[in-house]
Amino acid sequence: MAGKIFLSWSRPTHEQQQGCIASAGEFNYDSTLHGATALSADDKSLQNILTKNGFFINRSRVLLGTGPITYALAKSAILSWRHFGLRWTFVDPQTPVEKGRRFCVCVNELLPWVMMPLQIAYVANASVQPRPAAGIKASVGFGSGTLRGHLLAGEERFSVQWDENDRVWYEIFSFSKPAHILTAIGYPYVRLRQKCFAQQSTEAMVKHVTAQQS
Repeated sequence: MAGKIFLSWSRPTHEQQQGCIASAGEFNYDSTLHGATALSADDKSLQNILTKNGFFINRSRVLLGTGPITYALAKSAILSWRHFGLRWTFVDPQTPVEKGRRFCVCVNELLPWVMMPLQIAYVANASVQPRPAAGIKASVGFGSGTLRGHLLAGEERFSVQWDENDRVWYEIFSFSKPAHILTAIGYPYVRLRQKCFAQQSTEAMVKHVTAQQS
C-alpha cells in the first residue's frame, strides 16, 4: 500500500503539478468501477457493491437557486473549477474538463502541500430538453478517478442539475478507500476532511452563484 507521495513545501507551481501528472501511474481502483459515479448516488445496488468492496461513500447536495441564469452560472463554475477554489485546496483552473485529461488536486493539510493525481473518467453534458423520467431539464458533470500516486483509491463526481421544478442543484458524489499506509492509519481523519471539503465546496458554489447575480 506504500508508494510515492508528491510533496511541495510551498504552493505547487504549474511545473510541479505537471511533474506529478507525468510520474503518476494508471487508475488505482478496480476497472469495473470506472465511471461508476455516473450512476445515481441513490442507486442501492451501487451502494452495496461499493460498501462490500470497502469504499466510503460521500455525498453532498445543495440548492443553488432557480432558473436558466443560475444553471448557466453554476455550469460555468464547475467547468472552471471554482468548486475547488478554497484556501487549502485547489485545481489549476486552466485544466480543460474533458475525458482522459489528467490533473492534480493540491491539498495543504499541515506544512507541506500534497499533490494528488487524477484523470477525468467521463464528462456528462445533457442539453436542455424535457426528461420526465429523470425529472431533469439539463445537467452537466464529470467524474474523476484516482491514479497511482494518489493517497486514496476511488472516484468523485461533481455535477449541476436543473430540475423540472426549475431548481438548480450542485452535487458531489464520491467513493474512496485508502491507497497508502498514511491514509490507512489516519482514515477517520481523512473521512472527516472529505466531509469538510464537501461542505466548503457547496458553500463556495452558493457564494459564487449568488454574487454573480447580485
